[in-house]
Amino acid sequence: MEPISHPGRPTVCAIDHEALRWNLRQIRDKVGAAVKILCMVKANGYGHGAAEVSQTLARGGADAFGVATLEEAIQLRQAGIQTPVIVLAGIFPDQLDRFIDCELTPVVHDLVSLRTLDRESSRRQVKLGVHLKVDTGMGRLGFLAADADQWITDLKQTKSLQIEGVFSHFSHAESVQGDHTRKQLDIFNRVLEQLHSASLFPALVHLANSAATITLPAAYFDMVRPGLILYGIYPSPEMQQQMSLKPVLSWKTRILQLKKVPARTSISYGQTFVTERESVIATLPIGYADGYPRLLSNCGAALVRGQRAPIAGRVCMDLTMLDVTDIRNVRSGDEVVLLGGQGAAEISADEIAAWANTISYEILTSIGARVPRIHYNL
Repeated sequence: MEPISHPGRPTVCAIDHEALRWNLRQIRDKVGAAVKILCMVKANGYGHGAAEVSQTLARGGADAFGVATLEEAIQLRQAGIQTPVIVLAGIFPDQLDRFIDCELTPVVHDLVSLRTLDRESSRRQVKLGVHLKVDTGMGRLGFLAADADQWITDLKQTKSLQIEGVFSHFSHAESVQGDHTRKQLDIFNRVLEQLHSASLFPALVHLANSAATITLPAAYFDMVRPGLILYGIYPSPEMQQQMSLKPVLSWKTRILQLKKVPARTSISYGQTFVTERESVIATLPIGYADGYPRLLSNCGAALVRGQRAPIAGRVCMDLTMLDVTDIRNVRSGDEVVLLGGQGAAEISADEIAAWANTISYEILTSIGARVPRIHYNL
């Protein structure tokens, strides 16, 4: 039974670590024992709680962790994580001492950073392990693949940098079957050939995101970088047939107040919802300040007693209303599931994302800090 009790407000996220371990095992089975797994735990572990998630994944055999910022990396070290941590969004020169002290691996993505880090590492008389990011068609961070001859020449002249890895990033997260993905893979392979011709052989070559981990073994190389699938969410629905995953997070609250109102009663701000009949309205202690999207106003739903109850009116900063008129025996204090399962019914992150015209990543990472994460099956 998933825990829901909390000494404060009952709006919580329940994080199932057995499901997390299950998903990691499915990834290991898919890629095989020879391929390393870099687990992406940036953005507070995709909203699940980075420290706790990383501790479980480390015990489960994760080979490395990926974060976006120095602060995220330090959080892992403070949580006792000794596994390699790669900071993928780059490094600023004034952060170098913290990287060295915490034994973190920065990503270098341009010649300015390369030269600066080499100079500063030499001045400190340390060897700094780095990963190189190559832009093969994402158009974001990274050395341009077309300029490889130039930056490889600079690379060979560095004195204090150890090139531990090289990687790129697919621009399609939902599917990696299109022409652009194949073009990116071809470009990346050509860059690897150029590195090898220059007698540069990084120990870790990585490219595969979650979608490629499921569907594109040619992108595995030495290491894969799963993110979304660790947390039990598929990049696209058709991938459900190719890997068995279990959602890790469920988002729950309880009914704060029940109110019977007559027909033609307006609910919430702006009178965007007006009852057409005598109705029962449930008020929930959750709102957009918790990361519950305001775009769900009048179009989303939650689960009450195993049935769907539509959102009535606009989602407020701290409160949300449901129309529970058609659900029998509803009581104040009843559990409400915003994301996850209740009985035979389920609301997924993908479904909420569709209601809010966004993606599941944003739904998960937007859940606010004032929503406690309750970890179980540790």
